[in-house]
Amino acid sequence: MHQVLQPVGWLKPKGYVNAIACQGTQIYIGGQVGWNSEQQFETDDFLGQLEQTLKNIKAILEEGGANPENMVRMTWYIVKKELYVAKLKEIGEVYRNVLGKNFPAMSCIFVSDLVEDRALVEIEVTAVIPF
Repeated sequence: MHQVLQPVGWLKPKGYVNAIACQGTQIYIGGQVGWNSEQQFETDDFLGQLEQTLKNIKAILEEGGANPENMVRMTWYIVKKELYVAKLKEIGEVYRNVLGKNFPAMSCIFVSDLVEDRALVEIEVTAVIPF
């Protein structure tokens, strides 16, 4: 079982939580980018790559016997801050369409580059399946 940790008097964050306490089987998903199962990028569009990245994460969760509700931590690495900020509403829609309304503790880091030249976003996930 996961327990969201929300200090009394703090404003509730939107689209993520500050912290989660949990017990169970842990799954650590390394950085996923927006390519398909053949490691080919089908688009250079930020939202298209984000959608594929989230689908990749969902597929790995399912392979491990988990689902998006089991995510407890996400770290996003974004190449273009201005693109991310300009597309916040659309990002939320893409996220909810793929992963539903499951909001783990999240961090978003803006980086100058990623290992895969065409990648615009890379996301790491930690999930916990309760005992």
